[in-house]
Amino acid sequence: MEDKLAPLEETPLMEDKLTYLGHASLKITTRESKTIYIDPYAGDDNDYKTPADLILVTHDHFDHNEILKVKNRTAETIIITWKEALKDGVYQSFDLGFIKIQAVPAGYNKFHNEKECVGFILTLTSGIKIYVPGDTAITPAMDDLKDQNIDYCFLPMDGIYTMTPETAMGAAEKIKAKQFIPYHTDPNSPEINHQIVDRFTAKNKLILEQGEELILKK
Repeated sequence: MEDKLAPLEETPLMEDKLTYLGHASLKITTRESKTIYIDPYAGDDNDYKTPADLILVTHDHFDHNEILKVKNRTAETIIITWKEALKDGVYQSFDLGFIKIQAVPAGYNKFHNEKECVGFILTLTSGIKIYVPGDTAITPAMDDLKDQNIDYCFLPMDGIYTMTPETAMGAAEKIKAKQFIPYHTDPNSPEINHQIVDRFTAKNKLILEQGEELILKK
């Protein structure tokens, strides 16, 4: 009699995860176990303890550009700032294998020169697309973003250095992402300002509190 072999157990796929560190700071952990920090500033040392594979910076303001906060780096850590992402007026793209990055216009207000700011559209290997605009007003390029089929779109809306919630509603109508996540809602606090967020009334609004983790879905 032949011995019957037990069926092999399938190894579950890792999940793509995003953690909102506060203000405009994000951490993404991909299904390949790669760690990406975006606009490091908010959060404590524990939030940045995982070794960085990639650091992205949208512009040079201190509340987006504390790269030194990411102490756990190696020779293989890749850093892409607005300087590398916008060359001679051309928005650059990068394919790192575990993620594709497309720089897009940002700024367009008196506090943020569009020649010194970028946003990023990130495409994970799962096909999930995330739009991280940094500090911006509505840009002319947003008219074309609806064709990108963005899954998660962050929108800044403090009403001083970035859009008001009402203006962010106009941006949302242009971008037509599956989910809109308010961030950068209070220049004086890393926490979400709910009085401001309540004025942003998009039906597909998703609120993340500081420190909250989101499992990303296509």
